[in-house]
Amino acid sequence: MSPVPLYQAKADLFRTLGHPVRVRVLELLAERPKLVRELLSDLGIEPSSLSQQLGVLRRSGLVTSSRSGTAVVYSLNTPHVTELLAAGRQILTSVWTDTEGLLAELRDSS
Repeated sequence: MSPVPLYQAKADLFRTLGHPVRVRVLELLAERPKLVRELLSDLGIEPSSLSQQLGVLRRSGLVTSSRSGTAVVYSLNTPHVTELLAAGRQILTSVWTDTEGLLAELRDSS
């Protein structure tokens, strides 16, 4: 079996990030590790939905889980996830700023 090309691995990573709940979970875990019940409270979704999304994040290697007594605690597997989320915010800010400037130019030219 041949290794996956880097561009394919990157595409798989971005597909993993392609769900709003998964992105929000990563944002919450960037603050600090959290118990499942904390994530449920913060997200306001059904436990089965959270479990499914956490499973995707775990299989991708972005998060890890550990037990604290009977509770399960999730945390980011690497601080680079926080950097990626920050880069996404910067890209969106730049794109939206450019879009706002373009809209202003269009309004001024009419």
